[in-house]
Amino acid sequence: MERAIVHMDLDTFFVSCERLNNSKLSGMPVIIGGGERGVVASCSYEARYFGVRSAMPIKMALRLCPEAKVIKGDMEMYSRLSRTVTEIIEEKAPVVEKASIDEHYLDITGMDKFFGAYQWTEELSTAITKHSGLPISFALSVNKTVAKIGTGEAKPKGKKEIQQLSVRSFLNPLSIKKIPMLGDATFQLLSRIGIRQIYTLADMPVEVLQQMIGKNGREIWKKANGIDHSPVEPYSERKSISTEHTFGMDTIDIPKLRGLITGMVEKLAYQLRAEQWLTSTVVIKIRYANFDTETRQCRVSYTSADHTLSQTVMDLFDKLYNRRMRIRLIGVRFTNLVRGSLQINIFEDTQEMVSLYQAMDKIKNRFGADKVGRASGFRFAAKEDQ
Repeated sequence: MERAIVHMDLDTFFVSCERLNNSKLSGMPVIIGGGERGVVASCSYEARYFGVRSAMPIKMALRLCPEAKVIKGDMEMYSRLSRTVTEIIEEKAPVVEKASIDEHYLDITGMDKFFGAYQWTEELSTAITKHSGLPISFALSVNKTVAKIGTGEAKPKGKKEIQQLSVRSFLNPLSIKKIPMLGDATFQLLSRIGIRQIYTLADMPVEVLQQMIGKNGREIWKKANGIDHSPVEPYSERKSISTEHTFGMDTIDIPKLRGLITGMVEKLAYQLRAEQWLTSTVVIKIRYANFDTETRQCRVSYTSADHTLSQTVMDLFDKLYNRRMRIRLIGVRFTNLVRGSLQINIFEDTQEMVSLYQAMDKIKNRFGADKVGRASGFRFAAKEDQ
């Protein structure tokens, strides 16, 4: 049976949420992001017309579009509206995967036996907009890759169907930039040898592509040829993420404890970013030598940034650790997680901080999570491993 996979993407999601709260923003160029030294988290199509793009410094965006309205952003509101959309989809679709705060994959294979899969998807998208007030685009095709690319081509407020026989003719003329997983570095490499459109990439010998760009070469080649057997994974939210450390010998060494906490927070924050989560509740746990266990927690604005979380955890530790007894175990937990495609708290941090985290995460992705970090956490983590 031919698969029927839908990709749904809420159009300029953050901007659309803000417009629900303030109708005066409709038709205006809108930028969602931090202050003057921050970066663009999202922008309206009116702002994109002037060249504004996500991750661009706010200062540069305002030079391109001085009339733009800059809004800090409200992650709690965006998460709430995202859950509303997810609930509408889950109520109707047999298999749903929530790929990010504003994207969903649906597997509706076999539904065309009863009524047209395209018509069903069209009716669902209409229901989403009616009940949530948010515009949405979708594409229906035979796998996740083609459906996702199709949605990108359908935007804004668009809909598209790409049947099996039309997959290659749809993909061939498009830029290789449209292929999921193909980043800027790979695009530049391929562009230098004249590979800029998907049909050229699809016709390359896969072995040559693997030699050029490594282990991902085969997967990118498959995507260029419209081949993707990956399943739609049923959606389920992770509730929390945590780590604990039990000391070989009970300790009262405060610098050692603070250094270890720093390393633990960095590890968890990197995992949040890698899995595209944001946390709003931080918990620290202490178990004393006599096995008494105490915890303390506090709420924070949704984030996955080390420096924000480290400071919060340190403050909690200073308030919690007042017995001056030896400690047997220490733990850190982040809970009340929400999905988000943001690498860090883009509403608060500067361009310099965004660049720092992006660079650190690239190093960790390539060489391992323990290869780069703050000196205090790195030094004490190394001591513990000895």
